[in-house]
Amino acid sequence: MKYISTRGDAPHLTFEEAMLTGLALDGGLYVPESVPTLGQGEIAALAGAPYEEIAYRVMAPFVGDCFTEDELRGAIARAYEGFGHDARAPLVQLGPNHFLLELFHGPTLAFKDFAMQIIGQLFQIALKRRGERVTIVGATSGDTGSAAIEAFRGLDNVDVMILYPHGRVSEVQRRQMSTPVEANVHALALDGDFDDCQAAVKDMFADVAFRDEVGLAAVNSINWARVLAQVVYYFSSALSLGAPERAVSFTVPTGNFGDIFAGYIAKRMGLPIAKLVVATNRNDILHRTLETGRYQKEGVSPTISPSMDIQVSSNFERALFDAYGRDGAAVAQLMAELKSAGGFPVSQGAIEVLREVYASGRASEEETSATITAMRARTGEVLCPHSAVGVKVAEELLGAEPMITLATAHPAKFPDAVEAATGLRPPLPSRMSDLYDRPERITRVPNDLSEIERVIREMRRT
Repeated sequence: MKYISTRGDAPHLTFEEAMLTGLALDGGLYVPESVPTLGQGEIAALAGAPYEEIAYRVMAPFVGDCFTEDELRGAIARAYEGFGHDARAPLVQLGPNHFLLELFHGPTLAFKDFAMQIIGQLFQIALKRRGERVTIVGATSGDTGSAAIEAFRGLDNVDVMILYPHGRVSEVQRRQMSTPVEANVHALALDGDFDDCQAAVKDMFADVAFRDEVGLAAVNSINWARVLAQVVYYFSSALSLGAPERAVSFTVPTGNFGDIFAGYIAKRMGLPIAKLVVATNRNDILHRTLETGRYQKEGVSPTISPSMDIQVSSNFERALFDAYGRDGAAVAQLMAELKSAGGFPVSQGAIEVLREVYASGRASEEETSATITAMRARTGEVLCPHSAVGVKVAEELLGAEPMITLATAHPAKFPDAVEAATGLRPPLPSRMSDLYDRPERITRVPNDLSEIERVIREMRRT
């Protein structure tokens, strides 16, 4: 299995190389040269299997011979043994034909744990075998950073630097990044929004001298291994509702497009998915693009669902790559226009391809809060604001197939928004009950590439 860049001008890599590299040298994102498929019999045979077994069967064809069966199975087992629910990703019924996929039972209470925990294990195996050390730099709108720090804290061959937008994440998200005591993990509060954090990371990867000097690696959603690990819960949840004999649909609250792109990969693998619905908050660039055929930045507005406060959706580049017939030069041109002009028109052929795969909707702040209130009253389920965005959009698009909405975070990560909508302040799980009492360690950085690079040089262990 080889991996190629969405911009068509970078070396082809193995799974391990793509995982350790993150962003391609040409600025593109790695995708598999071809998508392996599972036959209907192979999918049906996974019904009732433990989550770990489904994970192995889904991931192994993409990994190839980079890891032995024992290495991959062992990494998967260690990744999920600390989750707070034996099903790992349990389903809860909200109403007729509508189900909630709870993806918040991992160590940092967010869906990012499903990918980050396995990446931490695979990085450790690969780096130990190679005798190498790396500096992981990531951008987060809230959950990726805490999941990365949790997965890599204390490892000898990895330093982790996470950029997050100062003042634009929840207190729980910030504290999950700033309270770990291990010397190899650092929370960097950047003066700007998430798009500024993401741009800084991409610029660091483009700075080849710096990249080589510090051994730069990335584990945020640009990393293919992240997308792959998220494919698994599409299979596990669909199997629970009768797949492959019955098609299912998914609604995904998303800002950076990685989670829903994982659903697209599941569909390409053979999982019968009827609809993939993109759910956005008022920072609705993805919804607007699918409606109008133009991808255009309009600035980021802070919301009660901050992990979706994004205007540059990195993983959308992967979707564009397939929509443009895997024409890397065309994608490179679009990305250049985005950087220079803040947007670009999607060709008629490409937008038609995208609309065949994805539907979309948006939720205002008022609608998000109202959904939290209504679900608490109607079902007893307490939603985080991101999950509420998904539920609101999903209820508008329910059809003949079961709809699964992804619940991306525990409500206790956003207690102010939940309390305002329900009068209930959701408590943290007991294992995290002292989070507000732990001392924080934060480094404030300006939105200046040279200064960020200086800080990273000084912080990394040699």
